[in-house]
Amino acid sequence: MPGFVTRFAPSPTGRLHLGHAFSALTVHEAARDAGGRFLLRIEDIDRTRCRPEQEAGIYDDLTWLGLSWEEPVRRQSEHMDDYEAALDRLRADGLLYRCFRTRKAVTEAIASAPHGPGEMFRGAALPAEEEMRRLEAGEPFAWRLSLDRARAKLGPGWETLTFTDLDDGQQTARPDTAPMLWARPDTAGDVVLARKDVGVAYHLACVVDDALQGVTHVIRGEDLREAVHIQRLLQALLDLPTPVYRHHRLLTGPDGERLAKRAGSKSLGELRAEGADPAAIRSELGFAAA
Repeated sequence: MPGFVTRFAPSPTGRLHLGHAFSALTVHEAARDAGGRFLLRIEDIDRTRCRPEQEAGIYDDLTWLGLSWEEPVRRQSEHMDDYEAALDRLRADGLLYRCFRTRKAVTEAIASAPHGPGEMFRGAALPAEEEMRRLEAGEPFAWRLSLDRARAKLGPGWETLTFTDLDDGQQTARPDTAPMLWARPDTAGDVVLARKDVGVAYHLACVVDDALQGVTHVIRGEDLREAVHIQRLLQALLDLPTPVYRHHRLLTGPDGERLAKRAGSKSLGELRAEGADPAAIRSELGFAAA
């Protein structure tokens, strides 16, 4: 498929496990089958959790699995100016506001909302005098995207936010035959796009990176399916292209829970140390030998 560009974008907060391997192989195979490009991106904006040794482990694990990728690898920590430029544009358009509430306060506000805990957080800018007082006092804050202001800016365009999500159960599906889906950014609430401890949030960095790298197909786990809604809104607000999406199934363990770093799933590094054969791992995950 001409112009097919996709990416695998792990965060170096721990070693890769079989779930990551399945995702990386799925993305790599899709690029190969389409005669397209496979990119590796290191999403290391969370400076409090990302570690250089974990990044090195990602390269080692993917090479061991038989994957190759284009160089140079884009590391988000080296491109903060790109994200700041996007934030500046959203601020200039009056779409962001400073939120001084702590995570606990936001959780309590949601819990006490008229419709209960399932409701998403919606806030508003403070009066100018109070905001200045808090800034002068050095109180921390996050930049939140105002859905109300975003809706007003887009006008009728708000009602035409669509995207294509290919069903992983039908891997032969093509963008020209897949149905268009409606984005529902309201389901995300007023999301945080930047905060002091991280600098920029995942949603913003992701859409900026995909646009700058020319990504045409975003292939990732179904746990990120809901992320499309706010990312599609950001693409519209920043005049960025919308890639085709595909959300693959997640691997689960014997207990039925999805494999995850925090759940203690055995890492690829541990499997390698135990003498695992990469060809056998690929076969177990449903992929041919490299």
